[in-house]
Amino acid sequence: MKRFLLPGFALLLLTACSSEPAKTSAPVIKDPEFVAGRTAFQKMYAAARGWHADAQIFRITSALTKDSKGHDGKSAVWQAWFASATARSSKPYVWCGTNASDVERGISWGGEDGYSPTNTSTRAFDAAFLKADSDAAFQVALKHGGAKLLEKDADQPVMYLLEWNAQVNAPTWHVIFGESRTTYKLSVLVNASSAEYLRAEK
Repeated sequence: MKRFLLPGFALLLLTACSSEPAKTSAPVIKDPEFVAGRTAFQKMYAAARGWHADAQIFRITSALTKDSKGHDGKSAVWQAWFASATARSSKPYVWCGTNASDVERGISWGGEDGYSPTNTSTRAFDAAFLKADSDAAFQVALKHGGAKLLEKDADQPVMYLLEWNAQVNAPTWHVIFGESRTTYKLSVLVNASSAEYLRAEK
C-alpha cells in the first residue's frame, strides 16, 4: 500500500532534514583610514552645510591615536570647528577613521556655541583659501627641523592645527612635533594658501 504525504508535511520533513545550524559571521573589522586635513575637512563640510548653509571653517586640528602618529601629514582623527555668521553660532565636528579612538567612526558633532564674526582668534574663512594640505605642510616642516627630530625618534608624534593668520592674511598650518599645542619640541608654521614656510618655534 502506498503512503501519501500532505504537501505541507512533506515540505516540513524536507526542511527538517536539510536545515543546518545558522552560521554567525564575525564582525568586520575595518582597517584604519589615514587622511590629510583637507580631505577630512571636505567630509565634515557637507555635514556642516546641512547645519547652516553659510557655515565656514575657522579651525581644524588632528588628534593622536594608538595607530596614528600624524606622520606624512595624515591622521585618523580630525576635528573641525565651523561658524555661521547669520546664526552667530559655531559647532564642532569630528571625522574618525579608526577603531582605536573613543570617538565613533564616521562623522559626529557637538553642541552649538556662540560666535562673533569680529573675533579675530576665531575668524572663519572660505575653503578656497585652503590650497596647501597638511601633507604639503609636513614636507615643508621636515626641511626646517622636523627631519632631524624624526631621525632621533621615529615615533615622534606630529599634530596639525589650521587657523587664520591675520599677519599673512591666509590660513596657516602649525605642524607641531609633540603631544600637545603647549608642550612641543618644534612647531613649524606654513602658509596654507601657498605652502610657503613662515617660521619655526621651539
